[in-house]
Amino acid sequence: MEANELLKKVRKIDIKTRGLSQNIFAGEYHTAFKGRGMTFAEVREYQYGDDVRDIDWNVTARHNRPYIKVYEEERELTVMLLVDVSNSRVFGAVGEEKREMIAEIAATIAYSAITNNDKIGVIFFSDRIEKFIPPKKGKKHILLIIRELINFTPESKGTDIAVALRYMTDALKKRCTTFLISDFIDAHDYSSQLRIAKNRHDLIAIQVYDKRDTSLPDIGLLRVADLESGEERWIDTSMSNTRKAYSKWWYERQQEMIETLSKSRVDLASIATDEDFAKALMTLFKNRGVR
Repeated sequence: MEANELLKKVRKIDIKTRGLSQNIFAGEYHTAFKGRGMTFAEVREYQYGDDVRDIDWNVTARHNRPYIKVYEEERELTVMLLVDVSNSRVFGAVGEEKREMIAEIAATIAYSAITNNDKIGVIFFSDRIEKFIPPKKGKKHILLIIRELINFTPESKGTDIAVALRYMTDALKKRCTTFLISDFIDAHDYSSQLRIAKNRHDLIAIQVYDKRDTSLPDIGLLRVADLESGEERWIDTSMSNTRKAYSKWWYERQQEMIETLSKSRVDLASIATDEDFAKALMTLFKNRGVR
């Protein structure tokens, strides 16, 4: 991409996502994520109404009366974006390309983090770790992230979510809030790494998909290609059995993803490329904020 074109795209996303995060998401983001990171402060004697789950049994045994652990809110969070840069993200038939929406969603979350005085970092992944941008603050850091979101070229084409989750849990020892942004077209099993990541971090999944991913049009013979493997084949979309089989494949894969995330208690926002992602994020933040 030419430098002038890149700067124009950076500026466009900068203006749009900064406005969304400041005018819409600031309060919702704070409610949804601030206070979820808690650090131990002290112990004190149990008082009526305290949560018994906070009892420190070692101190209680020594003093022969109940004591509880007191925690305080972490004033600064670390937010990580796990961004899928596999080849399937370049697909776009209905609405904008998946990679364009992924970039806008990631930039909006990044601005929300900075607005709330949090650090923001990014892990770009395919079926390998493509790039790690350590968490920092500041407008220059945000613009660096946006440039990479727009212009990053991965070395590999495939998808392996487990690789990204494993790297994140190894690289970041302090608990962080992590947004996994992907179309979740992944043939690998990432369930065990998902459980490990969720136990250590506050993990949220955001699926970006194209509605043409979900079904085939009735347009006769069609040459299709797997954007990640490069495999091509001809299919006859005029045959109802072919269209039904494809729709069934999508539905079953989607249900498997939802079940996998649900078992690990990972919140999910699933957003089509022709939908308003701002509404979906607002709903996600509000649902988390009322718990």
